[in-house]
Amino acid sequence: MARQDKYEKILDALQTLLEDRNLQTISVSEIAQTAGIGKGSIYYYFPSKEAILETLIERNYEKPLETAKQLAGQPDISPFTRMAMIFQACRNSSSEFLKSESNSIAGAQEKSFLHQKYVSHMIAEMKPVLAEIIRQGIQQGEIHFDRPEALAEIVLIVLTVKLDNTLVPSSHEEIRDTIAGLVTLLEKGTENPAGSLNFLMTI
Repeated sequence: MARQDKYEKILDALQTLLEDRNLQTISVSEIAQTAGIGKGSIYYYFPSKEAILETLIERNYEKPLETAKQLAGQPDISPFTRMAMIFQACRNSSSEFLKSESNSIAGAQEKSFLHQKYVSHMIAEMKPVLAEIIRQGIQQGEIHFDRPEALAEIVLIVLTVKLDNTLVPSSHEEIRDTIAGLVTLLEKGTENPAGSLNFLMTI
């Protein structure tokens, strides 16, 4: 079995076990058995069960991250259009993650851990990509702002917290209101006309 195949089988095994088990009750031996490999092989790829979980969460967000990286290399598309496309990809992945988790029997503490990992991962991975798109917008004269990294982080913090909807539980209307406020701040902060970025509300 190829190394990459084993790696993916380990992640698949934990995902399968989490469908009807609590993480705390799952052993490394069970993960190995479900993956059809030896227990020793687990530790060749991962130092702990928690590390497998973190990688599993990261894998679930490969698609929006890949979308973001591809868009960063397309300066012919408006930076705000690219931002909207990235936000949509993030929302789709967040919805899938939360839907799968809603069927889980994980306790409050475990769910809190999962959400914290999700938020941290998304912000850390998306920030440099989004900052690059903002930087390109500044160079093209479409965005007037002198701190692209800071702006990227602010946008991502608001979006991940609101889309995750567990740290600050909100109704659909409250989420849209917060996003509308973010769009207004983006318009003012980047010197774009009022209402010109309303299409971002489609997320």
